[in-house]
Amino acid sequence: MGKLNASYHDFDALDDATRKSMFELFNQYFDAVSEQQFLQDLESKTIIILLRDKGGGLQGFSTLQVMFFEADAGPAVALFSGDTIIRHLHWGEHQLTDAWCYFAGQIKKQYPDLPLYWFLIVKGHRTYRLLPAFTREFYPNYRKETPRKLQKIMDQLATDKFGDAYLPEAGILRFPESRGHLRAEWAELSDEVKAKPHVAFFLRANPGYVTGDELVCLTELCEQNMRFISRTAFLEGMDSCRDGVTFDRVSLDSATL
Repeated sequence: MGKLNASYHDFDALDDATRKSMFELFNQYFDAVSEQQFLQDLESKTIIILLRDKGGGLQGFSTLQVMFFEADAGPAVALFSGDTIIRHLHWGEHQLTDAWCYFAGQIKKQYPDLPLYWFLIVKGHRTYRLLPAFTREFYPNYRKETPRKLQKIMDQLATDKFGDAYLPEAGILRFPESRGHLRAEWAELSDEVKAKPHVAFFLRANPGYVTGDELVCLTELCEQNMRFISRTAFLEGMDSCRDGVTFDRVSLDSATL
């Protein structure tokens, strides 16, 4: 399998053909997503990471919104993960996750004195398993109860962004109609996979994922909390040493909730 290449874009830089290709790829894996809804969500994001093969074919993407908010301890930043997909032939490859972590490092570099969180809503167990792969402490998890400080941040971000769709007692988002859930062929799990601790927890915490419920998750993005697989690219982003890639400063005015 040839090496894939990741690139960064804002919504206005994407031509119609690219936007259509993104929706078509996402629609292969997720049901109950309209193209209009997909594009509306896409337009709200701060940065869009595209993953292409050597021939220029779209093989995956991730979308991110930078959110500034006021926590009890003071100002903070969150990276909200929107629609993300990699074609299954490339599962296990790292270019998209490296690019994601590099961008997170750039945000941390711009605002070193503010805590930086990853605010993630999870449609399936594969996405949930990115949390233990990337970070040491993340919530919710099967090992321990979510600290009150972080639970308050999760509740605040989810309520501010999704309103009444957020059910704080369950820690999930439930919309009147699904905004996207895994197609049946990708939602099915073997008994072996179900038995894995993080998968088993996700299934208990969000049994309605098959019909569109999404689990609200949070972790802090900092060197001490990141595992080796994610720390290297994160630190490169902070040092701005990867191929000369840098981002314009994300302003407090243009990247709010």
